[in-house]
Amino acid sequence: MEIIGYLSAVVIGISLGLIGGGGSVLTVPVLVYLFGLDTFLATEYSLFIVGASSAVGSLSYLKKGLVDLGTAFVFGVPSIITIFFTRLYLLPLIPEEIFKTGGFILTKNTFLLLIFAGLMIFASYKMIRKGSGHIEKECERNERNILLAVGNGSVVGFLTGLVGAGGGFMIIPALVSLLKMPMKKAVGTSLVIISLNALIGFSSSLGNAKIEWNFLIVVTAIAIVGIIIGSQLSKKIDGKKLKPAFGWLILLMGMYIFLKEMFL
Repeated sequence: MEIIGYLSAVVIGISLGLIGGGGSVLTVPVLVYLFGLDTFLATEYSLFIVGASSAVGSLSYLKKGLVDLGTAFVFGVPSIITIFFTRLYLLPLIPEEIFKTGGFILTKNTFLLLIFAGLMIFASYKMIRKGSGHIEKECERNERNILLAVGNGSVVGFLTGLVGAGGGFMIIPALVSLLKMPMKKAVGTSLVIISLNALIGFSSSLGNAKIEWNFLIVVTAIAIVGIIIGSQLSKKIDGKKLKPAFGWLILLMGMYIFLKEMFL
């Protein structure tokens, strides 16, 4: 199972490098089901893995001028603020045992995994649906769209803080459709936003979990190898063509998590 987990870390990195998002929603399930981590700890580890690998992946896009730093700031600031409050104040308020009826107990871990399953299913829909790659032609960049992007950034921050996902599957459509950004620049900008969100989210609740740094650094290093591979592949392969296939994989995993936590 651990070998499969390490191989999955490569896939997470390749996804981030190739399509700028999606890989982060695999990180928590991999840590929970393949490495046997507690769900809260998995969200903490996920933030570091996704943040560090995204930061490395964004370097090649920065060198090519495919990062809009102004947009990263506009989108990233509300995300960072929301992540900080979610990790520091909201998560500790969730009780270990939320709901109990008959033989069923809804624990904090199960609750977070169910939210994660819903997030994965939603992400898969965004990736699978046809025509999403052409939205940038339909919208103009204006003040209203910028405000919508700020709101989108806050939602991404909340989800990142709650379940440890980078939110690239929401960031890229917002950059493309609301801010009329070319796809390759959207991918590079998304990686910068994800890296800032995730690393700040990780640091905000660092004292609440015991970190096994050796394990975390090994998994992160493997994910970084994957993101370097993905960044190189992006020169030869159109990430938009692979998005639907990756979306189906995420959909199946989301459904598996939901069924396992609720019925198995």
